[in-house]
Amino acid sequence: MEQNTQNKNNQWISWNENVKHSYSNMIKVANEQDLQIAIKENSSIRVFGNRFSSADISAGTQTLVEISAYNKIVSINRNTKEVTVQAGASLENVINVIQACGWCIPCLPDIDKVTIGGALATGTHGTNGYILSKYVSKFRMVLADGSIKEFTNDDLETDAVRVSLGLLGVFSEITFACEDNYILHLKEEPMRDSAWLGQLDDYLATYDFVRILWLPHTDHGYVILGTKVNKDFQFDRKDTPAYIKHRRKTSKFLYQYTHKYPKFTATANKILYKLFFTPKKEHAGSLYDATVTKSRGATMELAEWSVDYSKFKDLFVELKQVLDDKTNKAYVHVPMDIRFLKKDNVWLSNACDTNVVTMGCVCRNSPVADDYEAFDTIEELFLKYGGKPHWAKRFKVQHDGFLKLYPKWKDFKALREKMDPTNKFLNPYLTKIFTK
Repeated sequence: MEQNTQNKNNQWISWNENVKHSYSNMIKVANEQDLQIAIKENSSIRVFGNRFSSADISAGTQTLVEISAYNKIVSINRNTKEVTVQAGASLENVINVIQACGWCIPCLPDIDKVTIGGALATGTHGTNGYILSKYVSKFRMVLADGSIKEFTNDDLETDAVRVSLGLLGVFSEITFACEDNYILHLKEEPMRDSAWLGQLDDYLATYDFVRILWLPHTDHGYVILGTKVNKDFQFDRKDTPAYIKHRRKTSKFLYQYTHKYPKFTATANKILYKLFFTPKKEHAGSLYDATVTKSRGATMELAEWSVDYSKFKDLFVELKQVLDDKTNKAYVHVPMDIRFLKKDNVWLSNACDTNVVTMGCVCRNSPVADDYEAFDTIEELFLKYGGKPHWAKRFKVQHDGFLKLYPKWKDFKALREKMDPTNKFLNPYLTKIFTK
């Protein structure tokens, strides 16, 4: 265990530099015993990995624990198709190991640079499946007193542990229950909003993979539909032009002054649509190879909201009207990522008890994200429809708001107080959300 006592000028800084905190003590752990000692011997502590969260959940205490070096593959069980990994391992490394076994995690998020512990604790997800933590068969956790406890599908508390923001303890080792890998045949094309919205029910009933990259202010979405196929499936591959790789760089250029001139966003979006979202694409590969972004490319600020599928179409119509209303400044950078989650029974999951649609909102000029009025406008509208924010992304709703959104909110709070009676794992941000 590497432990450095620092002066108050040392800062913890998030990946997009929008969250900064001073700290006194930084502990870097490389094994479970290090993690146990760090947690047992400190009265207030937060644990972090690759700093990708847009929410203020990873720091804010005087002692911080970095787990990115606690990243080994612990075991592979070929009989049960289970892989056990340490919590600091990156999703990228874990998926590569799982694919080498001929297996997959059947629902993957958009980015693979996050650590496993952070991704699970915050309800990270992909589309057309469950949140990532639902594919875990066993959690090994370090509790507030430094002891170890394991949670499996047979334990009543496991559905609280699956999405717990590091408030019940700190993940140490995680065991994924994998499935046989498969090939996904994908077709991608632009489509008018009225067309894809009207066919959404059919898409979800027909396809194994559905994702919409919505392009506000253009009346279009970029529709991605995928079907599981045999390895010998034949098709005419259609690639997008080589210049598509410059989309993020072009976006950054076009959006650089939209905080001062927000109405220009609509023009920028139309340019980006014509350049980068009109070419059609047809390709195939594993879920990971064909759909997961391997590099974020540029920093950004992110919010994401989910809503009951039965309410989504009405919400979308109203959202589009609000964003196209030229009397406000809520202009949105493209794309808004629309994905679909199956209902689960995880206490703090966005999909608890209901199938949901998730909708991302991105500000591609992260230093001025506080001036990006779309974040507030979208939050207000989603709350109107009973929507829930992604735990690792930007939102303002606090304790009383969550009390209305989560049926198990009081149960989770009671369990948190039982498992962490001295509030060791709370920082100021989380205190406002989970205490009153």
